[in-house]
Amino acid sequence: MESGERRNGDSMSHNHRAPKKPRLAGLLTESDIDSEFAHHQTGVARINNGSFGCCPGSVLEAQREWQLRYLRQPDEFYFNGLRRGLVASRTVISDLINADDVDEVSLVDNATTAAAIVLQKVGRCFSEGKYKKEDTVVMFHCAFQSVKKSIQAYVSRVGGFTVEVRLPFPVNSNEEIISKFREGLEKGRANGRTVRLAIIDHITSMPCVLMPVRELVKICREEGVEQVFVDAAHAIGSVKVDVKEIGADYYVSNLHKWLFCPPSIAFFYCKKRGSESDVHHPVVSHEFGNGLPIESAWIGTRDYSSQLVVPSVMEFVNRFEGGIEGIMIRNHDEAVRMGLMLADAWGTNLGSPPEMCVGMVMIGLPSKLCVESDEDATKLRSYLRVHYSVEVPVYFLGLRDGEEGVKDKDSGLITAYVRISHQIYNKTEDYERLRDAITELVKDQMTCQNLPSG
Repeated sequence: MESGERRNGDSMSHNHRAPKKPRLAGLLTESDIDSEFAHHQTGVARINNGSFGCCPGSVLEAQREWQLRYLRQPDEFYFNGLRRGLVASRTVISDLINADDVDEVSLVDNATTAAAIVLQKVGRCFSEGKYKKEDTVVMFHCAFQSVKKSIQAYVSRVGGFTVEVRLPFPVNSNEEIISKFREGLEKGRANGRTVRLAIIDHITSMPCVLMPVRELVKICREEGVEQVFVDAAHAIGSVKVDVKEIGADYYVSNLHKWLFCPPSIAFFYCKKRGSESDVHHPVVSHEFGNGLPIESAWIGTRDYSSQLVVPSVMEFVNRFEGGIEGIMIRNHDEAVRMGLMLADAWGTNLGSPPEMCVGMVMIGLPSKLCVESDEDATKLRSYLRVHYSVEVPVYFLGLRDGEEGVKDKDSGLITAYVRISHQIYNKTEDYERLRDAITELVKDQMTCQNLPSG
């Protein structure tokens, strides 16, 4: 490296200037919230925050300032601003999740990237002979599809064995989940195998359930599981996250889903060890070997602005009454209230008790809709979007032999659920529109078999 150059962000130049911040004052009013999300398309019941999240206007302004700073003078931004800005974001997150050290926190694009990092490491251990053929990865069957694909890409092809634990659903208690998980670990250890990795969701996606993550990690420690990776894509901004209390080796959560960041940003926590942990970013750059936080801070020329606005996001969050905890309480309470309203209107059920819900709730759909496959669920979701301007995921529940299922008020078997989300921009009318759409379809004797396509 030439004498006039320093690694990205290490220069002590006095020309370093933080981007301008939009002026914010006082607690957010309902009018302020409407203004912050005025860029949302009007006329749509947007009750699917869980998939893509949302970003307030003031944070988008802060992001634009970072983007312009780069475009004005890329060299100054690279040498004097980027690393420092990323450390500021990591420090905020480290404090928020109670990490021991900011160097335990890396910023990556999303939970999918973190899963690839962990599973590439596991795959290398198989390839290098550190693990025996058919040593095991244990996970729940509803793990996100990209996680399953990473196992297929990095672990199964080099001899790893996978055990999928079926998540009970609808679910009534944490004990049901814990019992099934213990059975999965036992299966993972069968025939002399060692469970090298357990993947545990903090909040499952589809179906949506708040998992007893601390208890599951504790069981892993008691049962000799080598490493635990918590996929908590929906957690930060939905529930309190204390990584020391949870006790996992790896923990990832997206910040664009429930913490108001623009795409794409997630924090990836790696528990600090006595020796350097062999984890690396999947994109190899000139920072390879300098530790995951630094590797992740530069993966080539790209837009890092979403990772730089975390301090601005916290300014927005702290304007809400009660801060992040106030937001979590409001979203949980409103999601449950709307879920109970829908279940009552349709004569169905919630997929889990209120204490196992977050800002997302599963509600059974009337059996008369005749949702009989994943394709039917997709068709119904599209129909609601096109004909009723309602955006909500639909989950098909395929029952196995011997499972009785739950029946609705018409004594029909409930085979599908909607997953509603509540974020601070949502109104009661959003859920009433969904309620009325489903009620109308049932009244008109519309089923997934006679819904028109398109």
